[in-house]
Amino acid sequence: MSLVRRATTEDAQEVLRLRQVMIDSLPGGDGSTAWHTEALPSLREKLAEADGDFAAFVVDHPDRPGALAALVVGTVDYRIGKASNPHGLAGYVFSVATDPDARRRGYARACMDELLAWFRERGAGQVMLTASPEAEPLYVSLGFVRKPDPTMILGL
Repeated sequence: MSLVRRATTEDAQEVLRLRQVMIDSLPGGDGSTAWHTEALPSLREKLAEADGDFAAFVVDHPDRPGALAALVVGTVDYRIGKASNPHGLAGYVFSVATDPDARRRGYARACMDELLAWFRERGAGQVMLTASPEAEPLYVSLGFVRKPDPTMILGL
């Protein structure tokens, strides 16, 4: 049985907490959490859409019941096609976070594997993300390649 599961509306506050962990780790990240209250209703709506263009995959924290250990979030967007992606469906990964006390256990990789499978099921021809220097080895091991800008891409 997989450790990874699709996030539900009940996970919304923990999803925001882990997103804040990611934001706090970025250069110039804004440590304010006041926006969480305003973001919560919209996030719950998105998490309730089983067949929408948004998905979050999580791992429950093994040591803290009710908490999440890892999170990966992505969307599928339509962009006008091109030679490498004629149908124009593109996945975008925009939140990858692991609780600091749950790192180095493979949780982010397991969540990414699930998100990539979800992108494939929806017909995405490529997946894009922006990688921090610390996370780049994970993405490279999954097949992403660096472009001249900080965006990485994986052909599916």
